[in-house]
Amino acid sequence: MTMRQMKSIKRPLILTLALLLSSISIVGMKPSTGGNPILREGANAQKPKEDPCPNAQSQLEMNQCAGNAYKAADDELNQVYRKLVAMLDAEDKLQLKGAQTAWLKYRDAHCEFVGDQYKGGSIRPMIYAFCLADVTKNRTTELKGQIEDRDQ
Repeated sequence: MTMRQMKSIKRPLILTLALLLSSISIVGMKPSTGGNPILREGANAQKPKEDPCPNAQSQLEMNQCAGNAYKAADDELNQVYRKLVAMLDAEDKLQLKGAQTAWLKYRDAHCEFVGDQYKGGSIRPMIYAFCLADVTKNRTTELKGQIEDRDQ
């Protein structure tokens, strides 16, 4: 077989192989993820959120439920914050207080922005309160991490 004949066979063979390999990887993907590895099931995938207000029958009840979720998150944050403060010296306490004040401004401004997407709507208070709850839970996790780091 000549080099020219080998090249003419090699090119279609490579294309066929590439198509075959790409179709195998597509077949293995789940339609719900769109093939996005971030959305695939696994250790790094986010768990679906549970319905925090499964018994709410009206927007008012959903708004109240969201407010309760925020209050619970805020109560836990304050408890963890006090625990962290008790571990710190005077200089670190001042630094934490500054960071917490800045974080509170961020949280409020961020959730105002998120809620204002629904400005004028009855759903806005719920969106705002759930945002406050989510951001507050994230901050609580950060402070818990600080406690763990300092316990070691």
